[in-house]
Amino acid sequence: MIIAGIGTAVPPHRIGRADAAAIMKRFSCETAEHERLFDELYRRSGVDTRGSVLLNASTGDLSERQSFFVDQSPSTSERMRKYEAEAQGMASASSRAAIAEADIDPKTITHLITASCTGFHSPGFDISLIKQLQLDRDVARVHVGFMGCHALINATRVAKAFVEADRSARPLVCAVELCSLHHQYGWDANKIVSNALFADGSAAFVGVREGSEVGGRVRRSSDPVYRLIATGSTLIDDSEDAMSWRIGDHGFEMTLSSRVPELIGRNLRPRLDAWLSSRSLSVDSIGSWAIHPGGPRILSAVAEAAGLDRSAIEPSLRVLAEHGNMSSPTILFILDRLRRSHAPRPCLALAFGPGLTIETALLN
Repeated sequence: MIIAGIGTAVPPHRIGRADAAAIMKRFSCETAEHERLFDELYRRSGVDTRGSVLLNASTGDLSERQSFFVDQSPSTSERMRKYEAEAQGMASASSRAAIAEADIDPKTITHLITASCTGFHSPGFDISLIKQLQLDRDVARVHVGFMGCHALINATRVAKAFVEADRSARPLVCAVELCSLHHQYGWDANKIVSNALFADGSAAFVGVREGSEVGGRVRRSSDPVYRLIATGSTLIDDSEDAMSWRIGDHGFEMTLSSRVPELIGRNLRPRLDAWLSSRSLSVDSIGSWAIHPGGPRILSAVAEAAGLDRSAIEPSLRVLAEHGNMSSPTILFILDRLRRSHAPRPCLALAFGPGLTIETALLN
């Protein structure tokens, strides 16, 4: 499958690390020691700035820049109403950009594959996309729900299957996450780490079969944005407690165990070696890496396990610093950055999610 166009979108307003910490500190810190540790956790997050649909402005008095988080933690239903109001606009913006770069008529999209783990409503934002983008009413829909940060790779696998099964298939894949809806109150170091890392964003791509005509020309392996070669998935044994994402009364609650870097360090390299070897490749033959930035410690663990130098994880670190961890769309932000900088190929995309699972995608 050829990726013929990529689009990304972020909220109109952004916030820096210090201001984000100042807003959430009042809902989490009970002592001076809490405040010191809170500031340190935000500093270590690697996130310098990020977008949020909850912001009313990017500058000005902190008390006026957002009005969603107040003295009482919003209920899950309140958070879902905000998701329903905001997700469709972000999804539409990234999808329009992907379709525009692919240079195709939206009505020729045959499949719509969506991914999200930060909100639910039905009819969902997929229905909004059909209407806003003026897709054909007969477009086939698949939703990859609640899979977490690696969902984009799972959605890509679905798109690849459609294209391989039908020469005329032209899937649009769109991932949108509004992670900032799920900031948690109270003193809990794990929840504060999540608050410090996560952000909002959307990303999309259009897939076509190699050799099909798109935008008045035949797309071959010499001119795609990317050519998807293969995807892979593996479950790490005895790791169910390492990462979880559950629905609570006051938003969705993330559990990210301190074991995750150790699990990655112990299990990643042998699985990568086996998967790449089956394709006559090795870690050393990978030209660039799109590693989902679950956090600086996870990126460091990947680099150490795979024997990579800092330059290999630098694109992921920069996306984390500039946008935060946007969950499932983040991989496409990194891939977009890599291709615009003409990074060497092949490229290996890598993400982790509840399970603990490792998802991979090989692109050229």
